[in-house]
Amino acid sequence: MATIQGEIFIDRPPTQVFDVLADPRNEPRYNPRIVGVDKLTEGPVGVGSRFASRARTAGRTGTMTVQLTGYDRPRRLTSTIRSASMDIDGELTFEAASGGTLARWRWHLRPRGLLAMAGPLLTGAGRRTERRVWRDLKRYLEAGVGR
Repeated sequence: MATIQGEIFIDRPPTQVFDVLADPRNEPRYNPRIVGVDKLTEGPVGVGSRFASRARTAGRTGTMTVQLTGYDRPRRLTSTIRSASMDIDGELTFEAASGGTLARWRWHLRPRGLLAMAGPLLTGAGRRTERRVWRDLKRYLEAGVGR
């Protein structure tokens, strides 16, 4: 198993950061790899909500299933992500700081098949990708678009 974690300050209140991240249908707005997301369950977004997310990687589009497993607005959000090549358990936390939010992420990756042998490469690439996604999220939110 590989772990990817990090943190970033976003100049927006925790409730706003949480609400954007709690609904994966927002992700195509700040992550160009995600080409679409559909909600699979009825009702409001919360524990148990499931989504089908389509991601483009290396010229291919694959589908992931995202399920929210914890929902403590605006402090903590947990999820599981399942795809053909890996399973991911994630935790996001949000802390009020200096008039904005200190957002932290931690992803536990369990690759399958040939990808399982690429652990160190996967971890390094994953860290770079996550930093880029979170920087883009920060720009999106601080531009006032995610209100």
